[in-house]
Amino acid sequence: MSIEALKTADEPSPIEIKLQPASDDIWDKKYRLKDKSGNPVDETIDATYSRVARALSEVEEPAKQEHWYERFLWALRNGAIPAGRIISNAGALEHKPATSTINCTVSGTIQDSMLDILEKNLEAGLTLKAGCGIGYEFSTLRPKGAYVSGAGAYTSGPLSFMDIFDKMCFTVSSAGGRRGAQMATFDVSHPDVVDFIRAKREDGRLRQFNLSLLVTEEFMEAVKADDEWSLCFPISPKEVEQGTVDPADETIVWREFPSTEGYIANDEGLVACRIYRTVKARQLWNVIMSSTYDYAEPGFILIDKVNQQNNNWYCENIRATNPCGEQPLPPYGSCLLGSINLTKFVLDPFTDRARFDWDNYREVVSVFTRMLDNVVEINGLPLEGQRNEITRKRRHGMGFLGLGSTMTMLKVPYGSKESLELTERVSREMALAGWHTGLELAKEKGPAPIMDEEFEVTEAMMRLRPEMANDGIVVGDKLKGKVLQARYSRYMQKVAEVAPELVDEIAAVGCRFTHHSSIAPTGTISLSLANNASNGIEPSFAHHYARNVIREGKKSKEKVDVFSYELLAYRELVNPRAMPFSD
Repeated sequence: MSIEALKTADEPSPIEIKLQPASDDIWDKKYRLKDKSGNPVDETIDATYSRVARALSEVEEPAKQEHWYERFLWALRNGAIPAGRIISNAGALEHKPATSTINCTVSGTIQDSMLDILEKNLEAGLTLKAGCGIGYEFSTLRPKGAYVSGAGAYTSGPLSFMDIFDKMCFTVSSAGGRRGAQMATFDVSHPDVVDFIRAKREDGRLRQFNLSLLVTEEFMEAVKADDEWSLCFPISPKEVEQGTVDPADETIVWREFPSTEGYIANDEGLVACRIYRTVKARQLWNVIMSSTYDYAEPGFILIDKVNQQNNNWYCENIRATNPCGEQPLPPYGSCLLGSINLTKFVLDPFTDRARFDWDNYREVVSVFTRMLDNVVEINGLPLEGQRNEITRKRRHGMGFLGLGSTMTMLKVPYGSKESLELTERVSREMALAGWHTGLELAKEKGPAPIMDEEFEVTEAMMRLRPEMANDGIVVGDKLKGKVLQARYSRYMQKVAEVAPELVDEIAAVGCRFTHHSSIAPTGTISLSLANNASNGIEPSFAHHYARNVIREGKKSKEKVDVFSYELLAYRELVNPRAMPFSD
């Protein structure tokens, strides 16, 4: 079918597929509210939706609460799926008073001191206890063998401190029955980078961590040119005073670093770093690729691209992500997530009339945007830094799931030109509807506080956005956050290409939040609440398979059949006996 056929939606003809046992089982174990004795409080999945809708509607003004309760419940019944901690913990204060509605966070920057390392470990423990995963950057710690003047000894390096965080996470059982989840990021220029790449090859080491490398454009250029690559770490003013290093020496390079505190920085915000040794960039690249191929780690984060595209480019230097990696976040940033089940908008599936209901989709995006924004008010985060960060910027990440299932139901081959056009439109419509809603919420409730803050233009900002000079802006000028975002964010500049009036108004009024979209893996909510629709942007990896489920009180595992949502729909609508590879 052509993409043109997807542009219109007649009267909806929704299909309702009963939740399969495997999906129902996960809802019961992970998301269904129960009292301390294990007795269900939520009688049905719809009761779970009602609990969540009620909790989020109570953020509204009293006179509007019933209206928004009905609208939020409608959205939940029509494809809006908040992230797991929202589903599990919203409206559950009576039974789980110390839990958060936020899935994941990023730690504050870990400074290179024993006191700060242990303080961040404490903060991480409290965060995990509240039910949140957490990400950290560890390349802020000096390399193995570096001298620690205060202790009169040599440091064992960042990986040994990662072991402490790993053991802490293993010990802390996150609220709601979840084991703790952690992400460790590490700069590709740190002297201990090879040790980081190979760390998990040791039996049992860092098992509570996902690992990802922060890969820079400078490194990629060195790989292409087969150049030498410098492994380095910042020098301190004390080292200069003692005469052990000269900032003008050829062994010093100037690079971006997450913190300038305690280091030597220039006017552009670059930090003086001592070269410990050099390696061939391609040799290091091969080590990374071999490990990724053989061990599926470390992950690969193009950190320069992340910061270039960041709406808060003028006040953030992002160096870490949440444990699943879908949301790059600043220090103390929070991962407030939700996804829309695209299969809910397929009309007349598997027929020549199959089409996507764009009008209903846009309406669900709009209502869901308000829902996710309301989560900020009931975040339940344990640390003051986390609470301050989320209320100042109000960022959230709405994405979608079921893309592969939707394509199958529309008879669009995954990976075809049509599928790419569909994916682009699904993403674009979500973004535009979300930003329109954010603008209207700013008019109704006020913009995110950062939008009205003033920021002094620095040389570093002019280096990052040279076009500001063309607009007559000079170092020392003061601009509001809403202008710096709407006019000079690379992402918002792309939005302006299709909706210039919208972006103009955001520059004038501000927006309720700084970020709106994020595509999460959605493994668990896809399998459970979406009845095993394909997760995230991926196709279904199998239309039928078996899960081995552990049952309480039983020694042996129970084998449970699992079907893809599109196969369940096909069996319901076309052929009740259909199975993969059958006629």
